[in-house]
Amino acid sequence: MTKNREMMNEKELTELAELFKVFGDSSRIKILYALFETEMGVGDIADTIDMTISAVSHQLRILKQNHLVKSRRDGKSIFYSLDDDHVYKILAMGKEHIEE
Repeated sequence: MTKNREMMNEKELTELAELFKVFGDSSRIKILYALFETEMGVGDIADTIDMTISAVSHQLRILKQNHLVKSRRDGKSIFYSLDDDHVYKILAMGKEHIEE
């Protein structure tokens, strides 16, 4: 750690640990990577990653609660996408790290 960087407080450390726990499930990582290029509905995500709609819905709820995905309603359909550029960067950096 550089001298200029302050240590995070306990609340920030706990929140960061909780965020990384969300990334600790391969099903959630599959969903995030499925959404890396385009938004998708639950059925399309389920087909893409070979999971049930129920399982995908459960994981999407967790991802949404942790601000990693967002949803958009179009009539009766709901489409999911990565929440913001930070999520793209986290995934790209993680992939780059494991490929080294």
